[in-house]
Amino acid sequence: MDLEQAIYGRRAVRTYTSAPVLKGAIEQLIGAAIQAPSAVDTQPWHFTVITDGALLAQIAAAAKSHMAELLSKRSDVEPRLRQHLETPDFQIFYHAPALVVISVLADDWAVENASLAAENFMLAAHAAGLGTCWIGFAQHWLGTPAGRAAIRLSQEFTPVAPIILGHPAEPVPAVPRRPARIDWLG
Repeated sequence: MDLEQAIYGRRAVRTYTSAPVLKGAIEQLIGAAIQAPSAVDTQPWHFTVITDGALLAQIAAAAKSHMAELLSKRSDVEPRLRQHLETPDFQIFYHAPALVVISVLADDWAVENASLAAENFMLAAHAAGLGTCWIGFAQHWLGTPAGRAAIRLSQEFTPVAPIILGHPAEPVPAVPRRPARIDWLG
């Protein structure tokens, strides 16, 4: 698959088969992720790979509960987000067989460094026939003491990108894109 096919074909996958993703395949995706640029070439990444089903379910439930509590205090939340969190059988990891949490050394460019690696990871996964989805519902909880303990993350790292990974159960259609907003200043 060429780069353009990967960029234009990658989708957020929310339905997965139960087939596990092989360790070697995950290692290859992480290899692609660390090819990303990083601020001042710090290469600050740390990857936590969770494939244990019971641990995935525990993290999903705790993160969902935490996010529901956070959003209950806000009035500006999209109704469909609130509805997801209030639905008892909604599982925030969509029963994917793996979760890869990209964490980085805490500095001024933590989010940027993790995001660059995450995009490489997701494009490489798509090129390999796998599906991914960045799970924003899990981000806040993973940074709590309980979340850090669950993924055994040391204090020097900040969890930024929780990405589920698995074999897509079905094709995901393209989502129409709005035209780019461009201001030409020269």
